[in-house]
Amino acid sequence: MRSAVSALLQTVKFHKPAIMISLQVFYEGNVQGVGFRWSVRHVAKGFDVTGWVRNLPDGRVELQVTGEENEVRAFIDHIARGELHALIYNQTEHKLEKPLTSRGFDIRYD
Repeated sequence: MRSAVSALLQTVKFHKPAIMISLQVFYEGNVQGVGFRWSVRHVAKGFDVTGWVRNLPDGRVELQVTGEENEVRAFIDHIARGELHALIYNQTEHKLEKPLTSRGFDIRYD
């Protein structure tokens, strides 16, 4: 009996609980007036993330995103290395202590 249980335990993969993160990312460059926010929202549809993106008065774009760490990182990497990379001169990232409470992924106009 013990050997059967041991064999079963060896074949069962234990999943670690997902680590959820929330990030605030600022993009500098030619990121306003070129469809950057729309493109970011479109990219977000391919990832299991929630959040929002908006223009800032100083010419930067702010992104806030929440999800499992691997999804958030893949999403941010896709923005930085995908078609949008030519528009970005600088990217600054901060971890948010309080998770976002948004549903879906939106463009904000505030």
